[in-house]
Amino acid sequence: MDAKNIERLLKKVKARKIGIDEAMNELRFLPFEDLGFAKIDTHRALRKGFPEVILCPGKSIRQIEKIVDSMVKRGSDCVATRANEEIYRAIKKRHPDCKYYKEGRIISIQKRKPEIKKGLVLVVTAGTADIPVAEEAIATLKIMGNRVQKIYDIGVAGLPRLLAQRKRLMKAKVIVVIAGMEGALASVVAGLVSVPVIAVPTSVGYGASFNGLSALLTMLNTCSSGVGVVNIDNGFGAGYLASIIIGKR
Repeated sequence: MDAKNIERLLKKVKARKIGIDEAMNELRFLPFEDLGFAKIDTHRALRKGFPEVILCPGKSIRQIEKIVDSMVKRGSDCVATRANEEIYRAIKKRHPDCKYYKEGRIISIQKRKPEIKKGLVLVVTAGTADIPVAEEAIATLKIMGNRVQKIYDIGVAGLPRLLAQRKRLMKAKVIVVIAGMEGALASVVAGLVSVPVIAVPTSVGYGASFNGLSALLTMLNTCSSGVGVVNIDNGFGAGYLASIIIGKR
C-alpha cells in the first residue's frame, strides 16, 4: 500500500464509508521498507503488538545502525538482541536514549513506556550457567511491560532447593524454566503448578548433551501438562511468548 492508497483509505474513513476497524485491518498489511540488505517490516507492531526485532549476529555494525535509524525515524520502538558492547557503543552515539541490558545482550529504544501487565512472570534456571539465557528472557519481558521475578540455580540435582521455592512458584501466572544438561527441571516445575510453563533448553552441558539437543528432546517429551518449548538458548522467544500469554490472562 503506497502513500496514495493510504490517503484514499483515510478519505474513506473521514467520509464514513469504512469503519476504523476495517481501516486498521488494511493498515496491518502496509509494505516493508527496503534498505537493500534488509526489508524492515514497518507495521509489525500493528499486527503483533510489538515491532520487528533486530538479531545482531551476522550483521555488520553499519547495517544495524541503518536499521535502527530507519525504525527510530518512523517513531517506532526498537529492540536489538544478541548485541555486544561494541554494537551498543555504536548505537549509543547515534541514539543516546538507548538502554543496554548487558547480561541479556539486548539494546532497546523505547519512546513510550509500556503499560505494565497484570500478573507475575517467574523466570527460573536450573543452574548458574543458564543465567545468560534467563537474562535475555527477563530483559524481553521488562521491555514488553511485564512484572518479572527470578529464581536461579534450583535444578533437580538438588531437589530441596526447588521445593523451598514452592510458594513463589505458586504466585506466578506464567513460569519460564531454563535448563541445560538433561533439561528435567521444566517437567518437575510443571508437575507442581497449574499455570503455563515455557521451557527453554540451553546449550550448557557435557558432550552427550549435544549443545542443548538432549535438553530440547527431554522438554519436548515431557509427560507434564501445560509445557510449551522454544528453541535452544532462545530466551528472547520465551520472554515474548510469556508476555503474550500474560496479556491474555
